[in-house]
Formats: sequence, structure tokens, C-alpha cells
Amino acid sequence: MSLSDGQLAHFEALLRERRRRLSDAIASSGSASKTVELDQTRQGRLSRMDAMQQQAMAQETQRRRELDIRRIDAALERIAAGEYGECLGCYAEIPAGRLEIDPAATLCVACAEKRNL
Repeated sequence: MSLSDGQLAHFEALLRERRRRLSDAIASSGSASKTVELDQTRQGRLSRMDAMQQQAMAQETQRRRELDIRRIDAALERIAAGEYGECLGCYAEIPAGRLEIDPAATLCVACAEKRNL
């Protein structure tokens, strides 16, 4: 059983909405990952360390958001190519319930477990 046109439209809408939210989050978080200034007259050593830790966390969050956008773009390309919902490991159908949780999923549960994902 492959996905119906209605299901495909639903998953495409989910993907586009998630992509929009991620893009908005990336755009609004620009100042959090800026370089930490090392001027000791403006802040103490512990404050700089805290700022550097916050910067590192913001950069990792940014990296993960960009990765999620790439995954979403790949899923949208699979929809356009008529290959969405097909496991890239075994070519079986990915259950709609799994796609509901992660619409950008590329593997069925069995293949994901084999790869420890």
C-alpha cells in the first residue's frame, strides 16, 4: 500500500511548515553565535567562559537546524520524484505513522535499527 495523494499532500505541508519554522529560527538566532569578545575590562573570566559555552551551544543548535533543513529539502525532492515514503535501505514502504513522527525519515524502523539511528 503506497501513500495516497491526500497523505502526500499532508506530509508535504508538514515538511514545508517545519522548514519555515526552522528558517525563522535560524534568522532570529544570528546574534547568539557571534564571536565572544575577550575584553577583560568588560567582563570577568567566568562570564567569558559562560558566554563561550552559550556561543558553542548556539552554534550547535544552528548546525542541527541547517541539517534538518537539508533533510526536509531531500524529502520534498523525494515527493516531487514520486519516491517519498520508500525506505532507502530496503525499498519497503515506510509506515505513515513513522512519517507522521518524522516526515523526513528515509529508513523504515528495521533498517534504522540495523544502523542504530
